[in-house]
Amino acid sequence: MIEPFADRQIREGKISFGVSSYGYDLRVSDEFKIFTNINSTVVDPKNFDERSFVEVRNEVCIIPPNSFALARSVEYFRIPRTVLTVCVGKSTYARCGIIVNVTPFEPEWEGFVTLEISNTTPLPAKVYANEGLCQILFFEADEVCEISYKDKHGKYQAQKGIVLPRI
Repeated sequence: MIEPFADRQIREGKISFGVSSYGYDLRVSDEFKIFTNINSTVVDPKNFDERSFVEVRNEVCIIPPNSFALARSVEYFRIPRTVLTVCVGKSTYARCGIIVNVTPFEPEWEGFVTLEISNTTPLPAKVYANEGLCQILFFEADEVCEISYKDKHGKYQAQKGIVLPRI
């Protein structure tokens, strides 16, 4: 279901990742798209301007004040048909004003996770690549869902990199 899989929580000198009590702390990769306003475009989910991002590949990402970055998980997920996930941010980042937003992984969704990382502070914020960013909680249903994400041919199925909004 998760590749690569850390079968225990890794903590030494890092923001923890791997198996936790009731979930899995995923890692953020070293690929980031940092939001910028250099083109003064309107943020439109139906017509998103890719030029609104600066692409960075680095061991750290500095997110400007009151801005955000998109990133992807290190791990690739394959969600079973009887499972739904919810993602919550890790307290280490939350205590610094960094909020992570990820939509649920629906039954039979698979791919690298596109992560939205918001800096709610008036100061630049640092995010560390290849370390824990958020925790995935897994909920197993009592019965198989009628229509899975795969059945619907979901637009974010099997995504490989950082995927921008699609219609």
